[in-house]
Amino acid sequence: MTDIEIAQQTKMEKITQVAAKLGLAADQIEQYGDYKAKIKLNADQAAKSFGKLVLVTSINPTPAGEGKSTVTVGLGDALAQLKQKTAIALREPSLGPVMGMKGGATGGGYSQVVPMEDINLHFTGDMHALTTANNTLAALIDNHIYQGNHLNLDPRRILWKRVLDINDRALRHIVIGLGSPTSGVPREDGFDITVASELMAILCLAENLADLKRRIGRIVIGYTYDKQPVTVAQLKVTDAISLLLKDAIKPNLVQTLAHTPAIIHGGPFANIAHGCNSVLATQTALRLADYTVTESGFGADLGAEKFMDIKAPVLGKTPDAVVIVATVRALKMHGGVAKDQLATENIPALKTGFANLKRHIASMKRYGVPVVVAINQFTADTAAELAELKALCQQNNTSASVANVWAKGGTGALELAEQVLKLTAQKTEFLPLYQPEMELEEKIKQIITQIYGGRGVEFSAKAKRQLRQFKQQGWDKLPVCMAKTQYSLSDNPKLIGEPTDFTIHVRELVPKLGAGFIVVLTGNVLTMPGLPKVPAAAKMALADDGTISGLY
Repeated sequence: MTDIEIAQQTKMEKITQVAAKLGLAADQIEQYGDYKAKIKLNADQAAKSFGKLVLVTSINPTPAGEGKSTVTVGLGDALAQLKQKTAIALREPSLGPVMGMKGGATGGGYSQVVPMEDINLHFTGDMHALTTANNTLAALIDNHIYQGNHLNLDPRRILWKRVLDINDRALRHIVIGLGSPTSGVPREDGFDITVASELMAILCLAENLADLKRRIGRIVIGYTYDKQPVTVAQLKVTDAISLLLKDAIKPNLVQTLAHTPAIIHGGPFANIAHGCNSVLATQTALRLADYTVTESGFGADLGAEKFMDIKAPVLGKTPDAVVIVATVRALKMHGGVAKDQLATENIPALKTGFANLKRHIASMKRYGVPVVVAINQFTADTAAELAELKALCQQNNTSASVANVWAKGGTGALELAEQVLKLTAQKTEFLPLYQPEMELEEKIKQIITQIYGGRGVEFSAKAKRQLRQFKQQGWDKLPVCMAKTQYSLSDNPKLIGEPTDFTIHVRELVPKLGAGFIVVLTGNVLTMPGLPKVPAAAKMALADDGTISGLY
């Protein structure tokens, strides 16, 4: 059966029953039908202090598939089977990959969150609220310029872009304001995908409504003609933008196929944004459950690094254990095997591709956090390949467990859950990658050398100027959010496995003062992706009775 067929055959519990497992009363949630709800702000304030936190990450993704969300859900269900009070904290899917190439983000097989169709499509409207708030600000900026431009904004130096929650390459670079004199002031503009917007990052890092407003007020929308930054607060629309997000800021509650509570909220991509679900969602789960299993986007070089260096300081909690998801298929691909040859046993390629996993193990252990490898099992994996991968992990002083969660759900991850329980019982001392007072350039170098395994960094002339400008503005004390291809440790997506002696090329820096970090654009990474030749949308169908198929 397909993922959606499995999800559609599941009898879900009423969301009030799921909430009760976390100690939430009916008046502490806002129901969106029978199976979805938002958790009211401060509903967890009477709860105990934080429980244990497990971060799930992975190797660099390949077309062979890794299944990070599937393992996250399966591990959460396994911990619940072991009688641990567990909550799962995930990101919301974006319509970009749902309709494009990657698909949804609700897990797979018997390790899913439901209602799968709702979560992958409009859910509770958070993405629409963010898109609307972002574009309202864009309209207010252009209206300000049209109506006299009292803030002296330079139309050539507007940073704020419009957004859309779908991959649309035609909107990357556009000209607006064409037509009659009443149609606005012509200028170059462009669209980002909603999940790359600063408002998405702000929603995911804000601790409450007051913090949301403070962060929105700090957003730099552009520069004046004499190159001075202009903020939303100066435009005097902070509250107008904030009120559009007053419901979106509340975390969403759903369930797994096994009825384990799952809090799904926020969805920044990890290759062009910080790649973690909301601080509010994770804090809520940590207060209401003894074990919280969360994930970060793409590989450990992107999402996990950003969790450690951007999210954790705001969250007030570092992971008690890290789970790195790998598959035999993907590691063989990192070892040079073509996708159509992955079903054939190939131990030498597995050994070669293991270098990618080895790099991620080392980078996560660098933070002082215990690590376990979850080998997400596929049907074509041979016993010899699985045994070899476990042995390679053991040779690197790292435990590994085969997880068959797609076929067996939580039952297929019981051994992994037992290992996680042991790791989270250890005492750890978290070691940050860099300190706030370090120069921006040094922070970037730390990420490149310590996490990616690269040699160094090369800045464009524009980036060098920005380094000097940001230091003058006092922005150099902020953390760094690297925008880099997810497919490679380098900034070249074709360099798979573990490339060495490479240089990362930085073309531009973007201040995100509301989010509280500096985005570093590298290589050819795009903030508005495109659709593939045959998008996933082409395989979807809607029956006359409303049943959806082809959504995965």
